[in-house]
Amino acid sequence: MRRTVLGAVAALAGVGVLSAGMVPVRSHLSVATAALVLVVPVVLGVVLGGFPAGVAALAAGFLAYDLLFIPPYGTLRVGSAQNWVALAVYVVVVSMVARVVSSQQRARVESARREADARRLYELSDALVGDRPLAELLQRVATALKEQLSLRSVSLLLADGESLSPAAAAGEPLSEIELAQVLPSGGRARSAALGGGSVVALPLSAAGRPFGLVVLVAPGRLEPGEWAPLRTYVNQLALALERARLRDQAVRNELLEEADRMRSALLGAVSHDLRTPLASLKAAVSDLRQPGLALSEPDAKELLGLVEGQADRLARMITNLLDMTRIEAGALERHLEVTSVEDLVAESLALLGRSEAADRIVSEVPSGLPPVEVDHVLIGHALVNLLENAERHAPRGTKVIVGARARAGAAGGGASVEIWVEDHGPGVPAEERERIFTMFTREGPGGRSGLGLAIAKAFVEAHGGTIRVEEASGGGARFALGLPAAPALPEVG
Repeated sequence: MRRTVLGAVAALAGVGVLSAGMVPVRSHLSVATAALVLVVPVVLGVVLGGFPAGVAALAAGFLAYDLLFIPPYGTLRVGSAQNWVALAVYVVVVSMVARVVSSQQRARVESARREADARRLYELSDALVGDRPLAELLQRVATALKEQLSLRSVSLLLADGESLSPAAAAGEPLSEIELAQVLPSGGRARSAALGGGSVVALPLSAAGRPFGLVVLVAPGRLEPGEWAPLRTYVNQLALALERARLRDQAVRNELLEEADRMRSALLGAVSHDLRTPLASLKAAVSDLRQPGLALSEPDAKELLGLVEGQADRLARMITNLLDMTRIEAGALERHLEVTSVEDLVAESLALLGRSEAADRIVSEVPSGLPPVEVDHVLIGHALVNLLENAERHAPRGTKVIVGARARAGAAGGGASVEIWVEDHGPGVPAEERERIFTMFTREGPGGRSGLGLAIAKAFVEAHGGTIRVEEASGGGARFALGLPAAPALPEVG
């Protein structure tokens, strides 16, 4: 209406201005010339205000033409048949021009609207593409809809059981009256579109299942031609939300499968590693409890030492499991202190206690190595895990070697100390040397468990160190871990 009034006013003003300009010289103008000039305001009115404004301009032009340019002037009487023809031709021609210009104008406006709708749909589709979290996706879509459609507000309501709850919003919040229009049944999800005044609610549904509403609040009443693109936008949004929901469900299923795999692997690793010490404990205790069995003092001490050693081994396994939960939870803390490598290795050997593993280990750690700044508890556990792993896979009658050496720093790096544990067992194939440090992995002919090795890797890397496995000289596996050397103290005096 506002556009029509503006066009009509402009057309009437044009008729007045052109008529005022031609009246002083009308004696020198033909009737046809005046008619042609008065076509211009009609075209102007149609362009600015549509066909109704053109009709108003046509009526004003007709009156001005008859009164001012067809004799006798100043009256509506038409003097001759020739003037009647000129007046009729003016009305017919101007009406046709108004109709053609109006049709072209409507087609141009419709083309621009469709181009804008296509651009908005593309921009919204671009906003919906990508693997974004559901909350971020909803907020981005609400903001895009509000900005691109020039709305007062956009609210996305998703089904929560039998009711709807806000999931994202952009712009002014909905008032209680607007909410009552959208949710007249107390918040229950509806499957039909609503429209009341400036509030429009369109259902979100996928696979025939409604799961929410998009509530649009426009500054004025939406035109019927704007409903089709709105439904297209909402359908695109529903598909994107369904895709996001399915992706989240797939991630949850994947996490559940991973949790099941971890649980199964944990049970398998624990049951495998517990079986040997428990069997040794039961055998030793059964021998000690056997009635009438006379054991010499050395034999009794050996059995009791076996019980103590296997109990220590079980305690270390429980410690590994607790360490694993700390690593998985990201709750690993370090308490650094300067420690000599000799003391670190000696402390690790002491943790093994009196056991067959301790008896088979030979320390070749030289004196005079630079100290390291580490959490001696964490690195001690890492070394114990490497020592037990090596003893478990070393052939009977062979030794496990633990050694160390200083390493000069590379360009831009500090000095470090490398500690290694070497056995002459089956070794680790080259293709498995990365995977054996993964939690619960049991790979290769050596059957090395990834529980203790993964914990050792996590502890060493928490100190900025490295751990690797390579082939030992003469066959077997050689596990080497590098630790940064303690910074040198400044000289005094």
